[in-house]
Amino acid sequence: MSSARLSNISSTQNCIKVYVQRDYSQGTLVRFQTHLPDELIDKLELSAFQYTVNQLNNFFEEAESTSCKTYCQGCCACLTAYLMFICVESHYEKVLKKVARFVTEQNEKIYAPRGLLLVNPAERGLRVIEILIINQPVISRA
Repeated sequence: MSSARLSNISSTQNCIKVYVQRDYSQGTLVRFQTHLPDELIDKLELSAFQYTVNQLNNFFEEAESTSCKTYCQGCCACLTAYLMFICVESHYEKVLKKVARFVTEQNEKIYAPRGLLLVNPAERGLRVIEILIINQPVISRA
């Protein structure tokens, strides 16, 4: 499925939204729960869901990790009044791009064929993972 088609689907307001909450059991690092929401039990295999969430958790762990390189990058940023980030991407931004590519890949291979759409957690402020059920419209209550 092309990214243009995926972006058209994501603008759809008339679909069910399922949220996977942050996991704060290990502190405030960006981690998401690996429990499959009830709404997805018959639409997605547990192993596929857990692979996706675990990979996202690994990406965010990588983004928040420190190394000599990230320390030097922070020092250089301070010395240049953070103007260096006009020319150079931060480590965190690089990992966020990897997350975006991974989400697109997962949508094409796993989620879209099942009538689902995985939304990049960065688009939701890293608060939740949103999964849209695109082939099941929302029924309004009267």
